[in-house]
Amino acid sequence: MKNLPKPGKPTFKFNMYWMYVIIFIFLAGILLEDDPYTKELENYTKFEQIAKQGGFKEIIINGNRHTAEGILTDAAAAKEFPDFKKGGQPAKVFVSIGSQEQVEKNIESWKAQGFFSGNVRYDNSSDFSSHIWAFGPIILMIIFWIWIFRRMSGRGDGGANGVFSVGKSKAKIFDKDNADKVTFKDVAGLSEAKTEIEEIVEFLKNPQRYTDLGGKIPKGALLVGPPGTGKTLLAKAVAGEANVPFFSLSGSDFVEMFVGVGASRVRDLFRQAKEKAPCIVFIDEIDAVGRARGRNPNMGSNDERENTLNQLLTEMDGFGTNSGVIILAATNRANILDKALLRAGRFDRQIYVDLPDLNDRVAIFNVHLRKIKKDDSVDVELLARQTPGFSGAEIANVCNEAALIAARHDHKTVTRQDFVDAVDRIVGGLEKRSKITTDEEKRSIAIHEAGHATVSWHLRFANPLIKVTIVPRGKALGAAWYLPEERQITPTQAILDEMCATLGGRAAEELFLGRISTGAANDLERVTKQAYAMVVYYGMSDKLPNLCYYDSTGQDYGFSKPYSDDRARTIDEEVSRIINEQYQRAKTILQQHAEGHGKLADVLITREVIFTEDVEHIFGKRPWASRTEEILAANENKSLPEKAEDNNDEMPSDSSEETTPPPLPPEAGVEEPDKDK
Repeated sequence: MKNLPKPGKPTFKFNMYWMYVIIFIFLAGILLEDDPYTKELENYTKFEQIAKQGGFKEIIINGNRHTAEGILTDAAAAKEFPDFKKGGQPAKVFVSIGSQEQVEKNIESWKAQGFFSGNVRYDNSSDFSSHIWAFGPIILMIIFWIWIFRRMSGRGDGGANGVFSVGKSKAKIFDKDNADKVTFKDVAGLSEAKTEIEEIVEFLKNPQRYTDLGGKIPKGALLVGPPGTGKTLLAKAVAGEANVPFFSLSGSDFVEMFVGVGASRVRDLFRQAKEKAPCIVFIDEIDAVGRARGRNPNMGSNDERENTLNQLLTEMDGFGTNSGVIILAATNRANILDKALLRAGRFDRQIYVDLPDLNDRVAIFNVHLRKIKKDDSVDVELLARQTPGFSGAEIANVCNEAALIAARHDHKTVTRQDFVDAVDRIVGGLEKRSKITTDEEKRSIAIHEAGHATVSWHLRFANPLIKVTIVPRGKALGAAWYLPEERQITPTQAILDEMCATLGGRAAEELFLGRISTGAANDLERVTKQAYAMVVYYGMSDKLPNLCYYDSTGQDYGFSKPYSDDRARTIDEEVSRIINEQYQRAKTILQQHAEGHGKLADVLITREVIFTEDVEHIFGKRPWASRTEEILAANENKSLPEKAEDNNDEMPSDSSEETTPPPLPPEAGVEEPDKDK
């Protein structure tokens, strides 16, 4: 790493535009020096002829330049320069001389004969313009080449893009003096991952505690998990907690178009790390350089990337020792990494950073709400329960969006409704009440969404309903929002109930409209994937039990399927059977509760948005109320006492007036039946 300039110390940095300024000054000086009434004579004889005609008022002899210059009288000037004007700039002629003594003798002779009566002066100054023309281009070329070499060596722009520095590491170094440090207090949740990371920091702070017992400090740890779960944030916390140098760079920083540059940067990185040991090196998105070698040998040349990976493997655990250098890396695609990179001795530990559970989401909300002015209506636990499947980054986005919405509505504090609107905005997009829909389309969408609500209400394992709307939002013309239970394992009946509830919209269209539409495209896509997963991945089929064709290594079996054509036909038959059974089941439930479905659709057409209490008023309480539903109902009764009185009011004119729990992401149970209409 290059030494950074000290604060307050001025640094000189050459700019190419200075060259144009210098050239302009040179040319201006030459032009200003030139005299319009000055010219050089062809020979000394002409100079002598003018002198004998009495044409000089003064003669100037320059010994350094070996010239004789004569100031012309007005008559001689008019003869030599046709455009000469009296009273203006004097006219001059000059000529090169061989011997100064001979010119002096001639001047004495001209005086004796009466041809010249003026003064004789001696000027020993050099010719500035002649020096400029002689040495100026050379000086400019030297300056230009110095600038070129400075740029190529990287000194001209900090060393990051120089030609001679392409093989240098691009790692950024952090130390304890860096401002805006992130500590473990800023990392909420991830208790197991934080424990392992904190132990790595402790290895560097107090290695004697472990080596006394014969243990060795781990050489590396790989952080694996979905995007947005806090892998890079954990690494930043390590940089803030450790009192050792911390090198940070991305896996793509090793990639370059020049051959051998990647391996050179790896060597330079570890050279710098060894010099500052003990230290930590963090490589973000290591899959950019750590892909498995030889995966597609005939699909083009990957030699440069593989050479970079080979050098990385050698530096991490080769014949050389990297004592005191610990490698941290992060990726969300661990399945494509080379097995040699994952072995013990290189990455001794693999830390899985999963999506946060309920307690972790509460802690993450508390961290991001520190700087937000919220009022007493915000229930952090309720927010955490209503956002299953949200990553830490998504929770941070919810808090920020809620603050922006509150500021947009001139609120003094951020209210619960602002958080509701924030999640609606992030998950579903902006409401589009201006989108034109016909009465027929509106009724079709209402019957479709009421079908989802009716079927899900009467299924034990179906997700609890929160809100149903036919207000266009984003790409969807309508949506049903659910609150899924967080399960570690999912039984077969839960998957079947979810499929049945998803097919309720299409079944309602067929039963009560006598026709089907393209509004169920998103439903059918989800159901088909679920049925296929049941048969091919989970072994939940009666004809194909206890079979799994999922490849966890990421190889995906190359270009062939791991089963025969007959087995593929059987899989298709089982998928179709499962979907058809759940579709008929949804139709049966709708036929049994046709009256309630009709009332629900009418309310939805009138108000455009219905809530859990509206469905409960029509069908009664669900006999399978979950703990989440109980907490949700208690919170609704406590914070929204006037809710029951608004059931027959006109539809709300703005989404900020809808006092509803926040909706959930599509993968957590949001229906978008009219996405493709």
